Amino acid sequence: MVHDSKFLLQQFLKSHKVSTDTRKIEAGSIFFALKGGNFNGNLFAQEALDKGAAWVVVDEKTNTDTGKTIQVLDALVALQNLATAYRRTLKAPIIAITGSNGKTTTKELLSKVLGAKFNTFATQGNLNNHIGVPLTLLSVPPDTEMVVLELGANHLHEIELLARISEPDFGLITNVGLDHLEGYGSLENVAKGHSELFYFLLKHNKNIFYKKDDEQVARMATRFPNP
Repeated sequence: MVHDSKFLLQQFLKSHKVSTDTRKIEAGSIFFALKGGNFNGNLFAQEALDKGAAWVVVDEKTNTDTGKTIQVLDALVALQNLATAYRRTLKAPIIAITGSNGKTTTKELLSKVLGAKFNTFATQGNLNNHIGVPLTLLSVPPDTEMVVLELGANHLHEIELLARISEPDFGLITNVGLDHLEGYGSLENVAKGHSELFYFLLKHNKNIFYKKDDEQVARMATRFPNP
């Protein structure tokens, strides 16, 4: 059965539950059959249904119940698109944090401060990549008033993708350092990778926070009309 993202959002709003791991299936959830180097979620689609999943989203032919199977070109992209669609239903502003060091500490501190006044939801653990960010967004309760989201990356264009998925209202880059240098290849590319968050916000007329004492981050901020 092939459906568009609008249908998938409608189904998600019935339970607010998704899963990518059959060991953690909850009744009524939507199971996304993701693939990795050592696993293929499509092989576990029927198991997910047997354990109570309402729907399975697959990107390969399976022998599952066709009435509960949603066929897509790419299950990961479907998960990311659902996260964006759900994010657009939320009234809470999203603050996205990235940087070489201090992302998690900054996220925790900021969520504590905001939590004193607002119903605040923050990234749990280190769910900050192309899978973790969508799962985090889909975990945000509808009545949340503020969201603090951690974005992690070790290659160019990853922050750009995470920003497109989460559509943040505010952005903060902690610093530019040597972490993940192997993936980025150079300190210049580390700076470019982090700056993808600022460029997204600039393009969409959003807001940034930054530390003036970090030369690389301050240079990025000069592109904003009122940094």
